[in-house]
Amino acid sequence: MSDDNQLSLFGNAERSQPQPLPNAEKERIPQDGAVPIPPGTYTAIDELVPHCQTCHRCELGNTRTNAVVGRGNPKAPIVLIGEGPGENEDKTGQPFVGKAGQLLEKILASVELTAERDIYICNVVKCRPPKNRTPTAEEMKACLPYLKEQIRLVDPEIILLTGATAVKAVTGDKRGITKIRGQWIEWEGRRCMPIFHPAYLLRNPSRDKGSPKWLMWQDIQKVRSTLDELQG
Repeated sequence: MSDDNQLSLFGNAERSQPQPLPNAEKERIPQDGAVPIPPGTYTAIDELVPHCQTCHRCELGNTRTNAVVGRGNPKAPIVLIGEGPGENEDKTGQPFVGKAGQLLEKILASVELTAERDIYICNVVKCRPPKNRTPTAEEMKACLPYLKEQIRLVDPEIILLTGATAVKAVTGDKRGITKIRGQWIEWEGRRCMPIFHPAYLLRNPSRDKGSPKWLMWQDIQKVRSTLDELQG
């Protein structure tokens, strides 16, 4: 399928924006993870921070040092979504700041993308799972309303899903990342691309043709090319 045909799958129709809740209602964000947070609750990314810092919609709120909401340009054309904070992120309150984050910055820089201008970076869950384990389905469900509000507010052209957990949490697709990485998929009218998580690339350092790092280079170039097309 050609790039033009891929892009035509999604169209350019404007998305309806839900009405934000009054401030008094925001103070009553449900702390039960099974109770949804209404779309349109927030009017700006910064409003999520105090709620996430005091959130107990799941058990991860009991063990966190800091909630890790996001960083980058809140009006970026690309949102990059990871799995969850690690130890460094839990300490600093910033996503992707450890070794995986450093590699991510290099990958983005290789195609002249920066968090300051082009990317908003966040995670499926905002609190670190103990011992960096994979978030449970209940934890992801409890935190997903925050993520959806971030996506709505940034309103990106492209969403990058790093790793199988991010893909499953956002789109429900349970296929392995090696089977779907580098492919454009549609989710709620948005262009999404699954890519390898930088931590996976650290465990597979080979740059040979067909290796994970080589495949990531192909994928990130495709992302850059599509972004250029969208921006004219």
